[in-house]
Amino acid sequence: MRLRHFCFVPAAVVLVALVASADERCGQTVVLFDGKDLSKWTYYLRDPNAKMEDTWSIQDGVLVCKGKPVGYLRTKDEFENYVLTLEWRWPVGTKRGNSGVLVHTSTPNALGVWPKSIEVQLAAGNAGDFWVIGTELTVPNVEERRKGRRHINLTDDSEKPFGQWNQMEITCRGSEIIVKVNGDLVNHATNCSVTQGAICLQSEGAEIHFRNIKLCRLGPAK
Repeated sequence: MRLRHFCFVPAAVVLVALVASADERCGQTVVLFDGKDLSKWTYYLRDPNAKMEDTWSIQDGVLVCKGKPVGYLRTKDEFENYVLTLEWRWPVGTKRGNSGVLVHTSTPNALGVWPKSIEVQLAAGNAGDFWVIGTELTVPNVEERRKGRRHINLTDDSEKPFGQWNQMEITCRGSEIIVKVNGDLVNHATNCSVTQGAICLQSEGAEIHFRNIKLCRLGPAK
């Protein structure tokens, strides 16, 4: 892992401690995708005539998203105060991977096809960026790291090559979100304007694979 020039190592050490303390308080585990079915999910696609299976399918225990039509899977339930973990990979030969995990999702079509939410970016080379969609948040060194709706992550080289599985861990507790990619702390937001809602996986133009999607409930923030 290589820290970007605007990240101070002492701050990163403090955040690692925060993530560890959140993990220790994990309670009930909710398996959102077990490799067998999508019973905990619904969907939205920009093409009103498209069916879920046109974009999303299960192959050998892996959730495969074709990337087209544009849209998203959305959990039927809403959540707050949790640690979400998942694995993703881009197929070998992918030219430009783009997708994301939306947390605290609510109102549909807040920005084009996308619902009101906070996006944790999965786009190749930028995993862990925050994008706000009708929402607000604060990151350290905001003057250097905020580019419009985008809030740049803290590290380079945290992702694995195309074809290999990556792991993302998203801790949402109160108005705070902490993101790790393959064990590296890559982003941290506070003062989030939303703190609960559904969880979504984006279909955004490129094939992407997911597996081992689960959520561990946390107690409320103090």
